[in-house]
Amino acid sequence: MSRSPCTRANKALQVLIATNEPWATYHVQPLLAEAERRGWKLTQVVPDKSRINPGDPVPTATPRTAPAADLLVVAGAGDWPVKVAGRFPRLPLTASGLAYLGPRQAVGARALRPRLQTITAASPAAADAFADHLGTRRGTVTVVGSPQTDDLPERAPEPGLVLVLTSVTRPDATGEAAHGTALLLAAAEQLRTDGKRIMVGLHPRENPALWARYEISQVPSLSASARAEATIGIPGTAFPLIAAVGTPLVGCTDPALEVPDYLLTVCSSTIDDAALAVSAVEDARPPAPETLRDVIGPVGGSAGRLFDVWSKAACGDVA
Repeated sequence: MSRSPCTRANKALQVLIATNEPWATYHVQPLLAEAERRGWKLTQVVPDKSRINPGDPVPTATPRTAPAADLLVVAGAGDWPVKVAGRFPRLPLTASGLAYLGPRQAVGARALRPRLQTITAASPAAADAFADHLGTRRGTVTVVGSPQTDDLPERAPEPGLVLVLTSVTRPDATGEAAHGTALLLAAAEQLRTDGKRIMVGLHPRENPALWARYEISQVPSLSASARAEATIGIPGTAFPLIAAVGTPLVGCTDPALEVPDYLLTVCSSTIDDAALAVSAVEDARPPAPETLRDVIGPVGGSAGRLFDVWSKAACGDVA
C-alpha cells in the first residue's frame, strides 16, 4: 500500500528498506539518527522475525505486516530485494548501496531497473561498482557519502595495538561469506607472536568462538579502529570507513575472494601469506588523498544528502 507524499510537502515519510542480506539490520541502523531528526519512519522488510534479536533498534516487518509507505529502498539486486519489490509494485523504488556488492551484474537487476527513480552510492568508486551490479550507467548514480562518516571517531592510536577485522567465515540464511578467514587467523597469530596486542573487530555474523583467544572489541569496529596503529582484515564495507578515520589498512586476500577493486585501493598493501603480516602492518600507511576522495566520497552531512534523494524519489523525481 502506498501513500501520496508529494501532497504533504515537508511531512514525515514512511520508508521500507530491503537489503541483500535479508535480516541484516546493521546496514540500516546508521540511518536511524537522521530518520529521527526528520521524523521519518524506516522499516526494514524481512522474511520473518526469526533472526531479529530482541531489542534490535531497527523496526522490522514482513511483507505482509509492513506499514503503508511512501518509498521502497532496495540496497541491491539480490533475491530478497527483488522479491520485496515484486510485493510492492506500486511504491516508488530507489536503490541505495549500503554495503559493498560484487563486481558483476546481479541476475535480478533487470527486474528492478525500469522502476528505479534514483540510485545512490557512497563514493565515486562505489558508484562505479553499484552501477555494474545494477547493469546501468555510472552517470545514473548519485554520490552522497556514507552516513557512518558523519560522526567519525578521533584517531588516537595506542602503541602496538592492531585491529583484526573479520568477515564471515560461513554463509547462512542472512547472507554470504567471504574467503580468507584461515589466512587472517594465521596473520593474527603471527602478529601476536611478534608482540602486537590484538583486538578483534567482529563482523556481526561472524562466529566469535573462532577468535576467543583474542580480545574482542566491545565497541563498533569503526570506533575501535581509531585506537589501532593499523588494521588488518578481509576487505569489506568497513575498509573505506576505517580509511576515513586515518588508520592504515592491510588486506588479507585469499585467491577465491571477489571484491570490488576500490576496497583494495585503500589498503597500504595486501597479503596472501601470513608470514608477511608483521612487515605489512609495520610498514602500513594511509592511502593518498586522491584515493580517499574517490573511495570514501564526501564526508559530513551524508545521511542528509541520502534522505534528500529519497525524498525526491518518493515524489517521483528522477535524479
